[in-house]
Amino acid sequence: MGQIFKLFNILILSIFAGNFILAYFFIDIFLEEEKINQLIILAWLFFIEALIIIILIKQFYYNPIAELKYLIQKFYIWDLKWKDINIEKSLNPNINYIITFFIKTLDTLKNIKDEFLHWKEIKWEVSIWKEIQEKMLSKKLIEVPSLNIVANSKPAWEIGWDSYDIIKQDENYYIYVWDATGHWVWAWFIMVMVNTLISALAKIYKSWAQILANTNEVLKPRVKANLLMSLLMLRWDEKNKKIFMTGAWHEYLMIYKQKQKKCFRIKSGWVALWMIKNIHKLIKEQQIAFEPHDIIVLYSDWITEAINKPKRDWTEIMFWEDRLQQTIEDSPNLSWKDYKSARTVFNHISIKLSQYMWYKPVQLDDITLATIEYKDKDYSPKDDIPLEIPNDLITQWKW
Repeated sequence: MGQIFKLFNILILSIFAGNFILAYFFIDIFLEEEKINQLIILAWLFFIEALIIIILIKQFYYNPIAELKYLIQKFYIWDLKWKDINIEKSLNPNINYIITFFIKTLDTLKNIKDEFLHWKEIKWEVSIWKEIQEKMLSKKLIEVPSLNIVANSKPAWEIGWDSYDIIKQDENYYIYVWDATGHWVWAWFIMVMVNTLISALAKIYKSWAQILANTNEVLKPRVKANLLMSLLMLRWDEKNKKIFMTGAWHEYLMIYKQKQKKCFRIKSGWVALWMIKNIHKLIKEQQIAFEPHDIIVLYSDWITEAINKPKRDWTEIMFWEDRLQQTIEDSPNLSWKDYKSARTVFNHISIKLSQYMWYKPVQLDDITLATIEYKDKDYSPKDDIPLEIPNDLITQWKW
């Protein structure tokens, strides 16, 4: 900017010097009085011409560049208001091009700045949601005397809307997994509302069917019609050593029967929360035959919908229920034992899922997995395999 100003000064001095040199030259040749008057008039014309040139240069060249410099300086310190951008157009098309480019660049940077500030605000809100979720759903599992439970959930993003929980009420333990449709705020709020109601209603009702039906009745008028929530719930009666199942449009319940050495799957029901207002007659609690060393597997849909490629190209193949069922059956037994454990099944599913995805996961949804073993009285964690999975066997998530 300083160089341009110097050039302007040099140009002005050159014009004045040229005028006086011309005037002196003509005065020296023509000494007549009339000629001198004519030369004076000519000098004034040169002066006026120079003045007009200076004004034009300042108006159409110097001022726009000076304003541009001023705006750039304000932009450097983030003090630029959008109303400040009012640069006069110059007669020089090159300068106009520079000014137009700068204004468009400022517009882009302004949008980026606004989006960045908005993103920071969302990031801060998400951190609060995440903290609330972690406090509500403590992943330190409640110990059930007769059961050995291994469970974990990995959200696809900062917060999750699929997960699991265990609630204790007297001699009953309520074990369940869920999957909320949609993503982000709505799904998160639905998850919070449902879990809060379930925790409260478990103190009033014994049966999962009653808890779920009343949860649906309370929340149906308060939830959008296109938002649903599926659940698969177990109630373990510790006193009578019996387990009961209630399903609400969730994935299959997988159960490995030790005596038959075979895995079976049970449908979890066709109606989800908020499909209809009254589900009291549609949701039932049924007892499942559950014997020592039998293992139940609960999961969310991303287990069976995992794909065998690093990205979708419409030729991928999903993991599906049949492969999961076979994986459960193929899980290794404990050393020197003739039965599997919740840990061996959990780890084997995790490893096989890693291998199926070629250790390059495309996790577009939350993933939840829980294995529940009816253990013997002589069960000891020291005889079981470690909970941690070796890094050379699994890479895409850390349970």
